[in-house]
Amino acid sequence: MTVATEVAVAPRRPSRRGASLRDAGPPLALIVIFLIFAALSPQFRSADNVRNIVDAAAVLAVVTCGITFVLMMGSIDLSAAGVMGASALTVSLLVANNRNDNDFGLLGILIAVLLGCAFGCLSGLALVLLKVPSFMATLGVSAIGLGVATLMFAGVQPNITDTMLESWAIERLLGFSYLTWIAVACILIGWLVQRYTRLGRYAYAIGGAEEVLTLSGVRVKPYKIGVFALAGAFYGLGGVMVTSQLGAGLVQAGDGYDFSAITAAVVGGTLLTGGRGGVLHSAVGVLLVMVLTNGLVQVGVSPYWQGGVEGLIVVAAVAAAVIPQRRRNQVVK
Repeated sequence: MTVATEVAVAPRRPSRRGASLRDAGPPLALIVIFLIFAALSPQFRSADNVRNIVDAAAVLAVVTCGITFVLMMGSIDLSAAGVMGASALTVSLLVANNRNDNDFGLLGILIAVLLGCAFGCLSGLALVLLKVPSFMATLGVSAIGLGVATLMFAGVQPNITDTMLESWAIERLLGFSYLTWIAVACILIGWLVQRYTRLGRYAYAIGGAEEVLTLSGVRVKPYKIGVFALAGAFYGLGGVMVTSQLGAGLVQAGDGYDFSAITAAVVGGTLLTGGRGGVLHSAVGVLLVMVLTNGLVQVGVSPYWQGGVEGLIVVAAVAAAVIPQRRRNQVVK
């Protein structure tokens, strides 16, 4: 009697050398692109332009910190634009401004960040309780945020007169604006949360193998809500930073940041399917995107092409990350 047997070959774990090369890819790409533009444009390699690139990356870096945790979990977050708009209007009406007599200073900034956190909680609750896919839940929350921002705007732009908040974009420390140092602090905090807290470790685990984590007895739902709440807080701070740059609260304060943040995270090595990447990876991706954007302008490429270039980068980065993964996951029977 012949006994039929099936042999399943387990997916091979990538070697340490392969993982190291993969992690080194974005930094190497950043260096190569910088050197190319530096060779093409003397203005690009000037110290003033380098400072401008870093300063311009500040808000995007903070927003990308938030979205990175969501992506590590294997979800998607499209709420940044709405949350940033609501937070921008909130802070502009709570600090000294031309619309009312409020002057709450740091408390107003804290309330705006907490509002972003609340919107993030709403996204998480819609995901885990209502079973709404993350991209739809966050898109809905973004619409709610934009609606709230429009109501607060009320047809009259609130211009801020708070000297502390204005100084974030104007004053400099060691050659860089305060906004840049705030972004550096956010990256450090994000890395510490990712590396040393359960929230960060479980975000990785949920993206890598949520079923295994659930079977091990971990209650996944609270951590999903926590990740979205953390992301919302980063978006809220991003809205405050944009208000500092513009000197006014605008409904459109977060326009375009959701796609740019996803682009930066993916280019930096954070997988859309979750379980790989991190805050430092995404920070490199932010610099790569900003260097590319600035470099294209410096060499005379029309700004209208930049959106298309970002789209091509995302497709190329996702393809480069997914194709090797598919090969490793092949099963032979």
